[in-house]
Amino acid sequence: DPPPVQLIVQFLEQASKPSVNEQNQVQPPPDNKRNRILKLLALKVAAHLKWDLDVLEKSLSVPVLNMLLNELLCISKVPPGTKHVDVDLSSLPPTTAMAILLYNRWAIRTIVQSSFPVKQAKPGPPQLNVMNQIQQEKELTENILKVLKEQAADSILVLEGALKLNKDLYVHTIRTLDLLAMEPGMVNGETESSTAGLKISAEEIQCQVCYDLGAIYFQQGSTNAAVHENAKEKFFKTKELIAKNGSSSPHFTIDEERLAGYCQACGVLTSSSDDASQQATPYSQIHSCMKSGNYQDVVKIFLEDNLTLSLPVQFRQSVLRELFQKAQQGNDALDEVCFKVCVCNTVCDVLQGRTIDIQFCQLFLKPSKEKIDFLLEVCSRSINLENASEALKRKMAAFLKNLCLGLEDLQLVFMISSHELFIKLLKDDERKLLIDQMRKRSPRINLCTKPVTSFYDIPASASVNIGQLEHQLILSVDPWRIRQILIELHGMTSERQFWTISNKWEVPNVYGNVILGIKDNLTRDLVYILMAKGLHCCAIKDFVHAKQLFAACLELVTEFSPKLRQVMLNEMLLLDIYTHEAGAGVSGERPPSDLISRVRGYLEMRVPDIPLRQVIAEECVAFLLNWRENEYLTMQVPLPLVQTNPYVKLGQLLAATCKELPGPKESRRTAKDLWEVVVQICSVSNQHKRGNDGRVSLIKHRESTLGIMYRSELLSFIKKLREPLVLTTILSLFVKLHNVREDIVNDIAAEHISIWPSSIPNLQSVDFEAVAVTVKELVSYALTINANNHFWLIIQADIYFATNQYSAALHYYLQAGAVCSDFFNKMVPPDVYTDQVIKRMIKCCSLLNCHTQVAILCQFLREVDYKTAFKALQEQNSHDAMDSYYEYIWDVTILEYLTYLHHKRGETDKRQIAIKAIGQTELNASNPEEVLQLAAQRRKKKFLQAMAKLYF
Repeated sequence: DPPPVQLIVQFLEQASKPSVNEQNQVQPPPDNKRNRILKLLALKVAAHLKWDLDVLEKSLSVPVLNMLLNELLCISKVPPGTKHVDVDLSSLPPTTAMAILLYNRWAIRTIVQSSFPVKQAKPGPPQLNVMNQIQQEKELTENILKVLKEQAADSILVLEGALKLNKDLYVHTIRTLDLLAMEPGMVNGETESSTAGLKISAEEIQCQVCYDLGAIYFQQGSTNAAVHENAKEKFFKTKELIAKNGSSSPHFTIDEERLAGYCQACGVLTSSSDDASQQATPYSQIHSCMKSGNYQDVVKIFLEDNLTLSLPVQFRQSVLRELFQKAQQGNDALDEVCFKVCVCNTVCDVLQGRTIDIQFCQLFLKPSKEKIDFLLEVCSRSINLENASEALKRKMAAFLKNLCLGLEDLQLVFMISSHELFIKLLKDDERKLLIDQMRKRSPRINLCTKPVTSFYDIPASASVNIGQLEHQLILSVDPWRIRQILIELHGMTSERQFWTISNKWEVPNVYGNVILGIKDNLTRDLVYILMAKGLHCCAIKDFVHAKQLFAACLELVTEFSPKLRQVMLNEMLLLDIYTHEAGAGVSGERPPSDLISRVRGYLEMRVPDIPLRQVIAEECVAFLLNWRENEYLTMQVPLPLVQTNPYVKLGQLLAATCKELPGPKESRRTAKDLWEVVVQICSVSNQHKRGNDGRVSLIKHRESTLGIMYRSELLSFIKKLREPLVLTTILSLFVKLHNVREDIVNDIAAEHISIWPSSIPNLQSVDFEAVAVTVKELVSYALTINANNHFWLIIQADIYFATNQYSAALHYYLQAGAVCSDFFNKMVPPDVYTDQVIKRMIKCCSLLNCHTQVAILCQFLREVDYKTAFKALQEQNSHDAMDSYYEYIWDVTILEYLTYLHHKRGETDKRQIAIKAIGQTELNASNPEEVLQLAAQRRKKKFLQAMAKLYF
């Protein structure tokens, strides 16, 4: 069913269709009963949505919403052609006044919205009729906007007048619209009364109108600065009303974040004699301080904000950049201010779990007592130890601990270690261990005497133990600590290649050749180790440290190698994919749009001579399939990319096939293309070889190069997929390929299996043993993604059935039924327990010598199989509970046969159990059909639950 908003579009389009007269001349749509009903239905849908402009504007185009609101004005008895500004709202009926307000609110909101930049959607394949339709709608929208802008001043006056109304209004509901549609004599004036419709309080009206007026005034302020004062007044009035009544009502919601942004912008853009008003927000305070050169107050505001964390990190960084620029222009006095603001930002980053910025490390190259004092002051004032969480305390403790490890001067180390905050954050054992390490270590070189770009020829102390430093290098995942250790090691000896000291540091060959080509030994070691450690952290899913290591490596290589820079950007993209898939993606949250754009950008990248890892392309295509980017893969991906990248080709075919499902037969061309690609991958190349005895033997190469990739690569790629429809599609393809072989005895069932071709021209070329192994691996993997997918469980059961593992097959047949019926409390869908599945369950029970179960299952078939049931009941060597199962039989014929059988054998006790079962009133043949069906359903449920307990 279409959503409510789409119904409005459909109704209005039908009502506004022009008619053609007998002379084939196009006429305006006739004002007949049909069109009036369609317009009324559109109004009713809008009334159902409570005339919420936010909802309507998001889903309806400007022309459709214009038509809808004009119909509202018409039905609310606003005379056509009347200027709204000339109408006294207080003298109008409440619903009429509200209709005028709605229209004028929409008018100025549309003007404001049209001033925002709009991201153009990527055009699909050109279709003439679609392009004409889009062009017509665009021209119509522009014409309406032109009229609205001409009437903007009148709309503003109408809304300003509405602020003076100070009375409740009413908006049309479905009921009042029905009353208006009746004959005039039947209404009795009810729609004119003050109680008809949905009540909108005066405060709610003022809140909406103030917000909308503020937005239009703010937009006009770009050409007339004085209007910003009006905007500021309206927005602050809106804030007051929200504080009093809340930001949400049944028919409108105000975006409080956007309102806060407007208020902050107005506070900065307007001047006021009221100091309290001017300094209302940290933004305006910082703006004022930067303008007047009062930089110490900027530091003070940043320091205070470290506790509240109200300033966004981007704003903090922009202020610091501005200060750096001013300092570089010759204002040396700003060096200290830059350091202090940078320290505030760094401590803020530490508390929020972000990596430390390189600017802090550069400014801290020459630490001093004053710098340490200020740093400790910022740390102390940025955390409230009484209320802080343990996680926050550990972050601050780790920062201070690493700071001590990075300092060379022991006096500065003891300044930190003896500080009150340090003592409270670190346990006694941790403090003692750290202080002992500091005291024992020999005097070393300054670890940060030069910036990254020139840290090459640093004098070293021969007394430092190389082995100890190498051990620290292996264990550390802090990029700056790694850099410091390498500086020390290279200062001591220039003969060693330190990237070789650990066999765990592995870098792909495509990267290794480039990295080992770096001439400078220290830079080569640093790049290699940072990348190797980052890749290792990725492999063990330590994505936080991986990001820090990759970011440091990217910063380093950016200075001298565009090729390695692109390599690091590619690896960071792969890391971001892994991070999302292991985090927010697990709960089904869609990835951010910029990540999807970066994935597309990687696939479309055409930079020459860049070493590429195949796994990144593989992960990118799997990522797009998992997040249902089928439109891009089928319609927008560049053709050269499809021809050169096998994973993109495979992804495109999978996306196109999934998009067409279930689809008519004539739309299955892509399914046939995908089938041919997979058949080629699973084909083997045959070669004839003459042996020593002169005989010619046939050699089959399992991993053939006939296809676009090896079978092992295809399997590896499929195991990166999580989207159920994609997995079902590829699984059904392999099942069909498995079933095609001539010597197959038991087919495997699968969903959508009918879309694939039913034969292969060259059967001998397909490695069916490998196909069978692949099917088993795929279904096992699919069940790790969703163990409750009954179609996949049936495939697993069929595999066990085909390989004569009957107990395991019954387990999965029963599990498939259980997951889709709330453990058999509901009826198992007939497309799950088909006759074929039931017959296989019967055969499993028969071969397990559970003959009574066979007889009961024979009742589950659409036509009861009496022959099999009677033959099973004749067996006396049964391994099941036999007569205790009789209570699950509802077919009277089978029960009568049991009575005869036990009488013939002289088994009196069992005969009595059968007679008791047949004598139950609910099995009486004279009962209505629904009673008999209910009796059968109850017995099915109990029997299947008993079977499940037996085989689970």
